[in-house]
Amino acid sequence: MHVGEELLVLGLLFLIAYVLGRLGKLIGLPAIPIYMLVGLVASPHFHLFPLSFKSADVELVAVFGLIFLLFSLGLEFDQDEFYGNVRALLLSGGTRIIINMAVGFGFGVWVGWGTREALIIAGMTATSSSAIVTKLLIEFRRLANRETPAILGIMVLEDVFVAIYLAIISVVLGGESGFWPVVLQLAISFVFLVAMFVLARWGGRVVSRLVQTRDDELFTILFFGLAVAFGGIGELLGVSDAIGAFLIGLVLGATRFRTRIEQFSLPLRDVFGAFFFLNFGLALDPSTFGSVAVPVAVAVVLTLVVNTLGGQLIAWFNKLTPAEGLNASAMLQNRGEFALILATLATGAGLDARLTPFAGLYVLIMAIVGPVLAVNSEKFGNRFLRPKKRPRVQPQARDAMSEENIALVEAATAGMDAEEPVEVSDAADRLIEQAMQQTDEQAQTERQRDPEY
Repeated sequence: MHVGEELLVLGLLFLIAYVLGRLGKLIGLPAIPIYMLVGLVASPHFHLFPLSFKSADVELVAVFGLIFLLFSLGLEFDQDEFYGNVRALLLSGGTRIIINMAVGFGFGVWVGWGTREALIIAGMTATSSSAIVTKLLIEFRRLANRETPAILGIMVLEDVFVAIYLAIISVVLGGESGFWPVVLQLAISFVFLVAMFVLARWGGRVVSRLVQTRDDELFTILFFGLAVAFGGIGELLGVSDAIGAFLIGLVLGATRFRTRIEQFSLPLRDVFGAFFFLNFGLALDPSTFGSVAVPVAVAVVLTLVVNTLGGQLIAWFNKLTPAEGLNASAMLQNRGEFALILATLATGAGLDARLTPFAGLYVLIMAIVGPVLAVNSEKFGNRFLRPKKRPRVQPQARDAMSEENIALVEAATAGMDAEEPVEVSDAADRLIEQAMQQTDEQAQTERQRDPEY
């Protein structure tokens, strides 16, 4: 089998993705829309370039990309943040998800493509892209901001929602029409979810003993095999390969090898994930964008409005300022991998074919608009939602008397031997007493001068 030409074209595509990615970094664009655009250019549907790369050529590698995207999401799931702050997360993040789902489902019904399609659209519009949001927080140096813990907490809650929603939507898309078969399938899905969450919460030590090995090569083969195997288990149980990979990532993230697994898995996620987004771009047909242009435009406007208002709700629940709420909403505007995963599942289930171009165009626009809003949110907040300035307390300058007091105490304690019992000599006592007297005299003088006394 001669694959030299295909390998050359694929390598050139990734080099193009690298160049465009470097250019995108200059204006704050994430890599996801870049990979999708490269796939679109290389697809048989794009006639301006003499390329005709087919989705089937990279389909299996793209499946690995989907598995490792969700595996990394489970691996990075912060259980302490979730279980330790459940109430606040459910109030702020849960309310946000419910509002987005309701608006998204109503919008999907208005589009008129079908009830199951409306459920897919609701899922696309309900959650943010964890990968994009995390990268933006790091690149814009906002990890220390007051709103960042709320953003991270909402992302954790959305991870749980993704797990539950994928389990439900997989059953809905499975084609079962009878009541009891659907109930049985949902029961299996939720038992699998609960069992893996319980194992992640209380079985970390046991799993650590089972997966421990010092050999890096064998260790990489082990967690790669577990991610792919549980993806297959999830598919066989009817909860999708993506959720199976997420759950085993959740379990391995609870072990003491989490950092080591992240060290080896993140490069795999980046490479295979690039194939997933490129493969999705290959499936896009620009000629179909016209049929979804109006629904996408409406979805983008609804997303921007609902999430901007939701940012103020987040600020109210978490006692943040309106400007910090605007920062949170701008970060959480981004949509990405989950919308594309849902579109992939919908295509496999034979739903309306317009979902694929809808998801592609929607993600492309939101993955560009989101970072642009995020990088300018602080500027907008300072201009339109500027908080009242608080009087700054000027630190008192040390005068010569204070410096002398410090020097006396340091001199008194400088000769103390750390290996001997801690006892202060008579000379040290006198020096410390003298310093205290001088401090008292200075305080009395300041009180006489200060009109407040």
